[in-house]
Amino acid sequence: MKGHIFKRGCTCKKKRKCTCGAKWAFVVDIGTDPLTGKRKQKTKSGFRNQEEAEAAATTLIYELSQGTYVEETDQTFSDFAKEWLPIYSESKEVKPGTIRVRLHEIGKLLPYFAQLKLKDITRKMYQDALNDLKEQGYSDRTREGINQTGRMIFRKALELEVIKKDPTEFAYVKRDKKTIEQLEEEEIPKYLEKEELALFLRTAKNYGLELDYLVFLVLAYTGIRVGELVALKWKDIDFLNHTISITKTYYNPNNNTRNYQLVTPKTKKSRRKIVVDEVIINALKEHKEVQMKVMEHLGSDYYNHDFIFAKMERLHGYPIVIKTVQNRMARLLALADLNQELTPHSLRHTHTSLLAEARVSLEQIMDRLGHTDDQITKNVYLHVTQEMKKEASQKFSELMRSLR
Repeated sequence: MKGHIFKRGCTCKKKRKCTCGAKWAFVVDIGTDPLTGKRKQKTKSGFRNQEEAEAAATTLIYELSQGTYVEETDQTFSDFAKEWLPIYSESKEVKPGTIRVRLHEIGKLLPYFAQLKLKDITRKMYQDALNDLKEQGYSDRTREGINQTGRMIFRKALELEVIKKDPTEFAYVKRDKKTIEQLEEEEIPKYLEKEELALFLRTAKNYGLELDYLVFLVLAYTGIRVGELVALKWKDIDFLNHTISITKTYYNPNNNTRNYQLVTPKTKKSRRKIVVDEVIINALKEHKEVQMKVMEHLGSDYYNHDFIFAKMERLHGYPIVIKTVQNRMARLLALADLNQELTPHSLRHTHTSLLAEARVSLEQIMDRLGHTDDQITKNVYLHVTQEMKKEASQKFSELMRSLR
């Protein structure tokens, strides 16, 4: 492997001692250009003395002999991030919503690194960026997402041999220490007690608008996500065996009724079949009869794509948008004088709490909800079962007191 050490730009010619202050450099053969067949060379200068230049050249020659040499590029973070996003989306089954999140997170890193060369971004620079995001008030969860995206970008750069070192390798997200009260508030989401749920459903039945009662009845009795509910089609219902198949979810970030997408569920575990009560089956049957009459009346003006929760007024047949479900729930909570901070997702937590109260195991609940591992669901379950343990303790004490 050829190479040599020299003084770059030395003007002293052949004098015994250099006085022009030129720096030392090296040039090393690093292979053959596949297009021209000519040798490729790596030159690096700026060394203070001959020993430094020789040491650097020796390191390079060793990396070449071991096959570990990486020729870093001058590509900027911004340019590489643009290349990474389609690679990321094509290599996995990534949903449009996830792509939007990744774009948002890249946007948070751009002010720090946009025009910097990837190879020049150090571990300290990356950690300082994460720390600054905390100073700006971004939540732990948001910063964790930003860090996750940053890690994926730099690891792909490392994999593609664009850089030698990953600046995210030892990065961490700083967290504030929280009090026990704060932890309890955050970890146990709000949900409806069974009496509150009964009141909410009565309110939906008596004062609800188009489809309200059926929507919230199904959400409450199945624990499915609102996106999964809106995407349901009649072919997903097995009236004979009382099951609902969850095979897709609804995506429509702009809430434009016509411009929706049906995408795969959140995770592989989210594809599932749920056994439902006869109450749900009967309510669905009644709705189907009403829907058939509307379809018969409108004929070709009805957007007939088999959706269960389809609009019955204007743009007939299109699936209702998630925003509508959220607005309808807020209206009904106000009418029932219930906690207006609750959302359709709160009915999922409500379903968890009531199953736990009915002594259904955590494993069965996770399977029904389509979870592999979800800390919030576990926290709801543990909270409810802890209250049940207190009840058991009280009953035991009452029993012992009756024996005195």
